[in-house]
Amino acid sequence: MKRITPLITAFLACAAFAQAALPLTEAEVRKIDKNAGKITLKHGEIKNLDMPGMTMVFQVKDPALLDKAKAGDKVNVTVDQINGAFTVLSIEPRK
Repeated sequence: MKRITPLITAFLACAAFAQAALPLTEAEVRKIDKNAGKITLKHGEIKNLDMPGMTMVFQVKDPALLDKAKAGDKVNVTVDQINGAFTVLSIEPRK
């Protein structure tokens, strides 16, 4: 077990670094569907996905993220493709 713990710690650190390395994208919240765990965003270019700005629906990695925003809010998000779905990994109010 002592050998596994450092491996798990290293894996979690790499996962956190990978998420932190994703570019922030400016967006405006259009709609939140807490029951479905989805958010509709009018977003700028998502560089890591080579996606131009548009309005679309995203899944969220953690449903608690949906409590951080409401329709009309201007936010910064990180988005990645997870298991084939475009997924919001973080939401922060834009300053």
